[in-house]
Amino acid sequence: MFTGIVRELGEVERVEASADGARLTVHAPETASCVQVGDSVAINGVCLTVVRKEGERLWFDAVQETLRRSNLGALKPGDRVNLESALRVGDAMGGHFVQGHVDTTGVVQRLVPQGNAVVMVIGVDKEWMRYVVPKGSVAIDGVSLTVVDTGASDFSVWLIPHTRKVTTLGHRRVGDEVNVEFDMLAKYIERLLEARRESAGVDMDLLRRTGFVE
Repeated sequence: MFTGIVRELGEVERVEASADGARLTVHAPETASCVQVGDSVAINGVCLTVVRKEGERLWFDAVQETLRRSNLGALKPGDRVNLESALRVGDAMGGHFVQGHVDTTGVVQRLVPQGNAVVMVIGVDKEWMRYVVPKGSVAIDGVSLTVVDTGASDFSVWLIPHTRKVTTLGHRRVGDEVNVEFDMLAKYIERLLEARRESAGVDMDLLRRTGFVE
């Protein structure tokens, strides 16, 4: 579990692709100082396991499914990545609950300056918009943000100067692909409502068979 508060900008040093996925080597002095092999770290919002650690460098394995559903498959040496180690008991909860399970990728459609901030408009497939509400939470490349407004197939978020300075979002341009994880509470509520509807449907069938309703 994560909070969506990026702790460090790491640098990708090496990407070793294989039929099974890819191994990433990341230079991350701050993160490396507080994690061990086997610990979870969110890279651009994707939960990965530290498989090797040497000094200020960390190694991670990403399977094909991870590469397909996120922008990690496009990483190359020299790229910066958002890093957050897993939430520990007693840690401050500054963002919102983020699982590190990216739902889909979106595309930056517009970047609109607003004073010292920037409004980023992100396009996603329409099917995902049911999880997005104004003033709700969303994680973009692992960064916890508040939704400003929504459209038929896009939504906007504010990027304050601090966010643009300490995360990769300050370097994103129109057309860039970003990882999106929607609020887990919205997804659980949807599933509970689906189960209730299914249960109600079974009950109605039973009532019809017994002649209580037409």
